Amino acid sequence: MGTAQRVRRAGLATVAALVIGGSGVAIGAAATDSSASGTTTAATATVTPGPAAASSPGPASYASVVRQVLPSVVLIRTGSGLGSGVVLDRSGNIVTNAHVAGNATTFQVQVAGDTAPRSARLVGSYPPDDLAVIRADNPAGLQPATFGDSDTVQAGDVVLAIGNPLGLSGSVTQGIISATDRAVTEPSADGSPAATLPGAIQTSAPINPGNSGGALVSTSGQVVGIPTLAAGSPQGGGQAQGIGFAIPSNLARDIATQIIDTGHVTNSHRAALGAEVATVLGADGAAGGVGVVAVTSGGGAERAGLRPGDVIKSVAGTQIPDTTALTQALAAAKPGDTVTVTISRAGQDRDVRVTLGELGG
Repeated sequence: MGTAQRVRRAGLATVAALVIGGSGVAIGAAATDSSASGTTTAATATVTPGPAAASSPGPASYASVVRQVLPSVVLIRTGSGLGSGVVLDRSGNIVTNAHVAGNATTFQVQVAGDTAPRSARLVGSYPPDDLAVIRADNPAGLQPATFGDSDTVQAGDVVLAIGNPLGLSGSVTQGIISATDRAVTEPSADGSPAATLPGAIQTSAPINPGNSGGALVSTSGQVVGIPTLAAGSPQGGGQAQGIGFAIPSNLARDIATQIIDTGHVTNSHRAALGAEVATVLGADGAAGGVGVVAVTSGGGAERAGLRPGDVIKSVAGTQIPDTTALTQALAAAKPGDTVTVTISRAGQDRDVRVTLGELGG
């Protein structure tokens, strides 16, 4: 399957929304629905086909896997925090999370065992998928990771999360793939808006502050995901144990390649309504829909007859109380889909058919 065939869902079940600021991991909302999806591969790193983990019982030690992957995972420091990154190629390009990069344009990166950090600069960032690429000024000695096919991972596969939690360089945790094709919503953080990520990999490997942007690795040493999110507990608002999420490696490679080649994302594979919107509050202060502020010339909303002042109540049968719900509904669709949008105009509800465009890069 291709990236354009990403996960289609009607809605998301929110768990919590909490951010650990400036520390390279987001804690946020998670969803329980799942369906098949895939991503388009690109060649910024070696791709090794085949299953992500052996079906036989795992070995007593994964030391050889760690030795293989650790030289490809870097600690990233910004002026406001730290995180992790994975080396893509011998030019010094490193993929990480957009929320790790934040508003920074310069960075310090360091491989476990390096005596000193090296400088790096931002190549580009794409917050809708929480991905960014930075490039080390001196790529000498940086070892590109081997990327696996994330479409082949399945629940029960053993995986390792390698990164720099709490600044502890080169830390490794172990778990399994708990589920695939999850849709998760990250909360906004400093320098990074909220993002809805379809097709995420759920893992029981602990994801802690500083792990974001690192490597989720199979027992054969292939990177199958980029850890980005830990679920929050709805009771205390803290981190839920054993529930973390990673961006599939196929998607990470695809978006990173576009950023490296052009400086921005040329094909997001994500649906867009073609309108500027804002949450509408009722008299009681509660969210009561999404108001259309402006429509994009030639976009799907304009072609369908939407206009400023309309209030979007539902999309494809999913209630839309606020802009987050709208983002989630669009993440469940793909460019070119035609969906029924229920709007309120001058106190009257009506249905319109909107053909979705593509979210710009």
